[in-house]
Amino acid sequence: MSESAITGRCFCGRISFVVRGPEKFACFCYCESCQRAAGAPLVAWATYERDTFSVTQGEVHYYRSSPGVTRGLCSNCGSSITYENEKRPNDIDITLNTFDEPSAPAPRAHIWTEDKQPWLRIADDLPVYEKNIG
Repeated sequence: MSESAITGRCFCGRISFVVRGPEKFACFCYCESCQRAAGAPLVAWATYERDTFSVTQGEVHYYRSSPGVTRGLCSNCGSSITYENEKRPNDIDITLNTFDEPSAPAPRAHIWTEDKQPWLRIADDLPVYEKNIG
């Protein structure tokens, strides 16, 4: 691919990865599942074509978190790295903060805000969706 490579890693550094290709979408997700998996009120994700992602060091531990959903994480430090949904078999979502340069891509929407914690305020001009887009 002619796209530049984006590299990333888990918190402890045992897992490193690369993604080659443009992101299809990037967002802030507030769903209850993401909140529990990350231990945080939201997770920032970027979606890529599944075949553009590869692990370059270590081994991702895959956890079936709900029907049709598999989350990839580091079994040593617990970093949440990927999300895959059987409804989107060609896509993989990668947590933005595992990128070596997490400022790009920038999220373009807020999704699953029906699960947002009431004390959390959205204070930007990005589109807000109660559920997912589409």
